[in-house]
Amino acid sequence: MMIKETSLRRDPDLRGELAFLARGCDFVLPSRFKKRLKSFQQSQIQNKPEKKPASPLPSAAALPSSPQPASPTPRVNDAVTAPLSINIPQFYFPDGLPDTCSNYEQILTRVETAFMDIEDQKADIYEMGKIAKVCGCPLYWKAPMFRAAGGEKTGFVTAQSFIAMWKKLLNNRHDDASKFIWLLAKPSCSYLEQEDFIPLLQDVVDTHPGLTFLKDAPEFHSRYITTVVQRIFYTVNRSWSGKITSTEIRKSNFLQTLALLEEEEDINQITDYFSYEHFYVIYCKFWELDGDHDLYISQADLSRYNDQASSSRIIERIFSGAVTRGKTVQKEGRMSYADFVWFLISEEDKRNPTSIEYWFRCMDVDGDGILSMYELEYFYEEQCERMEAMGIEPLPFHDLLCQMLDLVKPASDGKITLRDLKRCRMAHIFYDTFFNLEKYLDHEQRDPFAVQKDVENDGPEPSDWDRFAAEEYEALVTEESAQVQLQEGSFEDYEADEPVSPSEFGNKGNKIVTSSLSEKCGKLQSVDEE
Repeated sequence: MMIKETSLRRDPDLRGELAFLARGCDFVLPSRFKKRLKSFQQSQIQNKPEKKPASPLPSAAALPSSPQPASPTPRVNDAVTAPLSINIPQFYFPDGLPDTCSNYEQILTRVETAFMDIEDQKADIYEMGKIAKVCGCPLYWKAPMFRAAGGEKTGFVTAQSFIAMWKKLLNNRHDDASKFIWLLAKPSCSYLEQEDFIPLLQDVVDTHPGLTFLKDAPEFHSRYITTVVQRIFYTVNRSWSGKITSTEIRKSNFLQTLALLEEEEDINQITDYFSYEHFYVIYCKFWELDGDHDLYISQADLSRYNDQASSSRIIERIFSGAVTRGKTVQKEGRMSYADFVWFLISEEDKRNPTSIEYWFRCMDVDGDGILSMYELEYFYEEQCERMEAMGIEPLPFHDLLCQMLDLVKPASDGKITLRDLKRCRMAHIFYDTFFNLEKYLDHEQRDPFAVQKDVENDGPEPSDWDRFAAEEYEALVTEESAQVQLQEGSFEDYEADEPVSPSEFGNKGNKIVTSSLSEKCGKLQSVDEE
């Protein structure tokens, strides 16, 4: 009900009455409101003082300049009691939980003492390793620390510049993940992009004892670094944003793996991210497909991988932009070496969480986050055509669909989500069924009890990717050794009575690998410069 009289709407007593009337109620009945308003108006008329006709109104100039009195204070019974404020302690620390027990002054004192032992108190990037250890950081943090203190511009870092930088870091970042992000990231950035890792990885290539054989082959540095960067983002960047945050660093094993580089001289033992053998396998697979050696492959090139095991429809989805980044893929229909790293790991290890997401994006044609039955039938049609061409009678789609639904056990009937595939732990069989004919036939011929045993095994077994890389590297090294000995015209090494020690074989294998890559990378350096 509207109160038309302006004076009544502004009357504080009326507002107090209405507040009292509505207290404890969500609404007020109009009849009750009218009755209350009528009684209030009558009481106001009775209490209104009579005007004296002889008393003139004061002029505007005669009015006092004192401020107007405040509105009458509402009665105690009409006032609404405000809730008491609760002091909630801080529970979210994006830059790490501050350690009140740490004595930063002692750390800075030790740093200053360490600089005094260096000539002219100017540390280059190699001497920065000593400073990193004094600060309690892993050895291979030295390159990011060197850059953050301004050493890239002058070629050295003074004690004053480093202490100023490190003091600022200690006051604002309180755990390893946030410190690492702060050291590597661009100014005012709270995340890491791909190019931010290049100085760190270049230092690993230059100083790690397991990569000394690459000193005479600088043309391979950029390709090895590209491989490691893509593997880092493949594993760590769970948001697929191309920007690694401190939260993603904390949830991954990257900092722990980076610290292992200081302890392990054989870099091939560190299969996560840094293994040179894994890089060699990836690059050789790419080189076989890249016919013109321009470091890009087309859909036709990619379809030749593993004797055309993957269907053409899934390859079209890969090049559609569902899992690849950059305008080159969409405009020119070409895949870069960086995108091939993602493809190869996803193809050979479909149990990996990123791989499950990779292939789900490819199969989700309409992008609604659900694999519908028509999408499954779309990919299975080509599998049926290929099996019929091979003289194999395919399973009808309805029967196959029943098997897949029993395999995945989706939460909603007829709708398979990404969560369903991750929970069922048999996503690799599901994906191979719809777009990899060779692996699908292998699964069909395998003992189902052995498949179930693999699923139930939670032990620290090597991943499918680790097994694939180890087998392929051994085959590649054997092939290269045979070619080298064929060129030399001698096979005496194969008939030697004394066995070759593993260390000698590893050194020999590295030399063979390096020479093989030298022959394969004639255009590598020129393309990188472009």
